[in-house]
Amino acid sequence: MRVLERLQPEKVFYYFEEISKIPHISFHEKELSDYCVNFAKERGLFCSRDDMGNVLIVADATPGYEDAETVIMQAHLDMVGDKVPTCNIDMEKEPIQIKVDGDFVCAEGTTLGGDDGIAVAYALAILDSEDIPHPRMEVVLTVCEEVGLLGATAMDLSMCRGKRLINVDSEVEGVLTAGCAGGMRIRSEFNISRRVMEGYAFDAVLEGLKGGHSGMEIDKGRANANVLLGRFLLMLKEKFGYVGVVELTGGAKENVIPKDGHLSFLVKAEHADEILKVVDLFNGEMDVEYGAADPDIHLRLDKDAWRKTEVLDADSLERLVIALNNMPNGVQAMSMDLPGLVETSLNLGVVEMEENTFVLRFSVRSSVASAKTYLGKKVELLTRVLGGTASYAGEYPAWPYARSSAFRDLCVDIYRKQYGKEPKVDVLHAGLECGILSGKIQGLDCISIGPDMIDIHTPKERLSISSVARVWEYIKAILAAR
Repeated sequence: MRVLERLQPEKVFYYFEEISKIPHISFHEKELSDYCVNFAKERGLFCSRDDMGNVLIVADATPGYEDAETVIMQAHLDMVGDKVPTCNIDMEKEPIQIKVDGDFVCAEGTTLGGDDGIAVAYALAILDSEDIPHPRMEVVLTVCEEVGLLGATAMDLSMCRGKRLINVDSEVEGVLTAGCAGGMRIRSEFNISRRVMEGYAFDAVLEGLKGGHSGMEIDKGRANANVLLGRFLLMLKEKFGYVGVVELTGGAKENVIPKDGHLSFLVKAEHADEILKVVDLFNGEMDVEYGAADPDIHLRLDKDAWRKTEVLDADSLERLVIALNNMPNGVQAMSMDLPGLVETSLNLGVVEMEENTFVLRFSVRSSVASAKTYLGKKVELLTRVLGGTASYAGEYPAWPYARSSAFRDLCVDIYRKQYGKEPKVDVLHAGLECGILSGKIQGLDCISIGPDMIDIHTPKERLSISSVARVWEYIKAILAAR
């Protein structure tokens, strides 16, 4: 028996479960791309795929809709791969384990991939149905969205006829997204030197943070594990003058607020008994500062034996501490035009340390292009001052809010009739592919919708079953409109 067999709409959840069986984190979408291509071929649908793995599937209009305007339905194939420390699933190669919990579908110990697997499931369910009226449909399925919208940037859409686009990559039912921030990624890399040290070894594990999507949750006051590890390291350095850092790592993806991290270090014998006092002080400060927004933060300390090993030298330690404690992070500016909307933000998503380098990886977002560029320059300048180099990748444009949109007006009217109330038309701080696609198709009129999802990009991700059903009816009503 299938896990989601009894859920409605049956065909949507059938394909969502099929998708969940296929590993498809960013850069590893080929198997899911193959599945979609084979799906189209088996049904005699036109299908094309480019070298990256982006897929276009075209379905002719159903009878009576031959003269209706073509609709593009768009989703991305990749998902963010994150898991709890105790989970042994290799998300590059192994399927996630889905389950039903009340009104929610979730996964055992990993991200669910509702973002954006449910959108792919909606599209396949429509294409596989004979009783859903629709105009010519062009289903655009992109890769590498979660790592900088790379697939959409590279995809050739010249064969598309549609001027109306439904992007199903929003996470709040009842919100019609009509604009979003642009973004880019920054990698700051620093050379480090090491020396041999003898001392007592400790492992500090920071855990319990909520984490979350670096666009949707950046204004929620949640802590960043990488920043907090830098703060703890600063406290150790101020207390003892020097600590021998063996390794410091944290975070999974640039666009995910890091929820855990690890610091391995040595101290001299005379300081070993005082480490717990620093840990207690740190945990106490976290309770006070994040007690409301992120109440379960905890730094756990494990003591090992006396060791002799290579650690960062004093200069490398100094630059690491300065970088982690001074790089901008979080909300940088709120919109002056749309109250309550974050305009510009930065997320220090990943810290990596290798033998001769340490790397900081950021996700930058802004609805104002110049502010995005300036924030990147600030990171680059501080990186250079500390002797490092900065590089940029995955830049994508904002999707500006259109004052006039016939398709948006139609979607609002259909929502009003189905739900008996007004939807919220909003602009997001998160990144969507609509901005890129609008630059490729002149006159494209876009809207972004989706069912309720909670805690996306984290192992707590949940997809509302009842919301999936309502949004399914909403999508069908949009397609049936003439």
